Amino acid sequence: MAHPLDTDAGSELFSNYEAELKLIQADLNQKLDTLPTLTGEERKSALRTASRALDEAKELLDQLALEKSNIPSSTRAKANARYRNAQSDVDVLSRRLKSLANDQSDRKALFGDRYTDEPGGDVQLEQRQQLLSGTERLGRSSQRLQESQRIALETESIGAGTLADLHQQRAVIENTHRNLQQSEGYVDRSVKTLRGMARRMATNRIITIAIITLLVLLIIGVIYSKFK
Repeated sequence: MAHPLDTDAGSELFSNYEAELKLIQADLNQKLDTLPTLTGEERKSALRTASRALDEAKELLDQLALEKSNIPSSTRAKANARYRNAQSDVDVLSRRLKSLANDQSDRKALFGDRYTDEPGGDVQLEQRQQLLSGTERLGRSSQRLQESQRIALETESIGAGTLADLHQQRAVIENTHRNLQQSEGYVDRSVKTLRGMARRMATNRIITIAIITLLVLLIIGVIYSKFK
């Protein structure tokens, strides 16, 4: 069953991003559920994968925030509620990931060689991580924008082709209409001709009957004059 927002023109992208975010959340939840059972390199790889998934989820949240403004005001309240729910879910996942990365080896798995135990290193590391995360999210956003632009161009091309087809169909319909009008003119003239022929046939029949009647009367008159 389609969500009520999907019937509005400005909400299609919002719904698409929301559906994609739910898929990423489900995948990330699964990764976080299995993380406590992993050790060694397998755990480090799972942590890095989960971190990338979380960054992508945050990026989709940003996209949802942008698309909210394109939704009609009559349904924007529902979109705001859906956005807040999604934001809350992502915050929960972020806290879960941080709680699972609870030792030095886990932090190195997430941040690589940039991790340090020196005083103030956590702040610098967090700033670097935010910068790198922002750069990656910007790159993915650019790719999404390029994809949206490609889809828009394809849609414009399809619309132009449809308009050309409609214009051609209109010309065919107008030509057919002219032909029908011309045919109606021929039919009207044919009907008039047939009516004229019918009138002439009726007139000829009357004349013929009159002539026959006159001849019969003449014959009767001749016969009568002979026997008189």
